[in-house]
Amino acid sequence: MNGLVLFYVQHLLGIGHLQRSLRIAEALVRRGVEVTLVHGGPPLPELTAIHGLDVVQLPPIRARDATFALVDRAGNPVDDSLRAERRDRLLAAFTEARPDAVVLEGYPFARRAFRFELDPLIAVARACGSPVVCSVRDIPTVRGDPARLAEIVARVRSGFDLVLVHGDPLFIPFDVPFPAASQIADRLVYTGYVAAAAAPAPEPEPETPEGEVVVSVGGGAAGQALLAAALAARRQGCLAERLWRVLAGANLIEDALAALRADAPAGVAIERNRADFPALLRRCHVSVSQAGYNTVMDILAAGARAVLVPFAAERETEQLIRAEHLARLDATELVRESELTPASLAAAIERAASREPVRVAIDTGGAGRSAEVIAELIGK
Repeated sequence: MNGLVLFYVQHLLGIGHLQRSLRIAEALVRRGVEVTLVHGGPPLPELTAIHGLDVVQLPPIRARDATFALVDRAGNPVDDSLRAERRDRLLAAFTEARPDAVVLEGYPFARRAFRFELDPLIAVARACGSPVVCSVRDIPTVRGDPARLAEIVARVRSGFDLVLVHGDPLFIPFDVPFPAASQIADRLVYTGYVAAAAAPAPEPEPETPEGEVVVSVGGGAAGQALLAAALAARRQGCLAERLWRVLAGANLIEDALAALRADAPAGVAIERNRADFPALLRRCHVSVSQAGYNTVMDILAAGARAVLVPFAAERETEQLIRAEHLARLDATELVRESELTPASLAAAIERAASREPVRVAIDTGGAGRSAEVIAELIGK
C-alpha cells in the first residue's frame, strides 16, 4: 500500500492556490503516494498535467470580482442547492477514496465561506481516523479582530493534526500575518516556499525573447488597473526602446483583452499566458507584476529586476506584506496600489532597470518538504 491523500483546493480569483497545491500533489506522487485532488474552482487544463493524479471536479464556484462575491459557473449567486450538491459530492469522494489523510488548502485561515462542505468533511475524516492537515501560504489574509483569531485557533485545535505553513520563518514568520500563531505552535510546521521544481539551467531557448519588459497579472481577474497603467507608461515613453510583453492572464474577459490589444502602442505584444514564463523572467530586463505567492517565487528564482504592485482591494493585505518585506531588503521596487499611476509606475520601472538584481536567500523546498511531512504522517 502506497497510501492515499485526499487534497482539497478551491481557487476564486487567481490560480495561485491551485498551482501551489499541484506542486505539492506532484511531490507526493513522486514519493509513491496516491493523490485524489478535489477541485472546487472552474475546470482548468493544469489539472490533467500530473501523471497519476486522480481529479474530482466539484460544481465550480468562483469569485465574481475583487469583492469575492461567490457565483456559480453561469455567474449566478451561490444558493443552498449548489452548496448541498457540492457537500454531497465531496463526502462521496472521501467515501470512495478512503484516504489515509485529508489536506485542506487554506482552511480555516481562509475559505470560511466553504464551511458548509469543509466542516462535514473534517467530521467524517476524524470519525474514520484520517489525519487532517491544513496547507496554508506564508501570509493568510486574516482579519485581526480577537474573535476571528480565537475562532481559527479553536478550529485548528479541534479539527487539525498539522498546519503546514508554506513559508520561511527567517523571511516572514507566521505570527506577522497571524498574531495568534503561538497558540497553535505545536501544530505548525514550516515547509519552506513551494516553488517550481528546480532544474539545471538550460541553454536559452532560441524562441524565448531577451531584454523585454514583462508585465504579468497572474490569472488576470484582478489586474486590469496594473495593465492599464503599464500601457499608459509605455505610451508615454517608459523604456520605449524595448519590446514590452504583457501577459493578461487566463481569467481576463475576452472583451477586456480585445480592448487592451486595440489600445496597445507599437512595440507591445499582448498575450494571455506563456508556458515559458520562468524563462521569460530569466531573460527579461524588468518584470512588472502583482505580488502573488507564485509570481514572487518565480521572480526570485529568476533573479529578475522587478517592480511589484501588490493587489490590495477589499482590505487584502497578503501581497502588500510580501512586497514590503522584499522592498525593505532592497530586492524589488514597490508601488502601492493606492499610489498607482502611469507616472509612478514608470518611475519605478526605470529605477528597477538601473539597478543590479538582488538575490534573496529563502527556503524554496516547500513542495518536497510538504510531501515528506504528509508521507511521514501516514506512515509511508
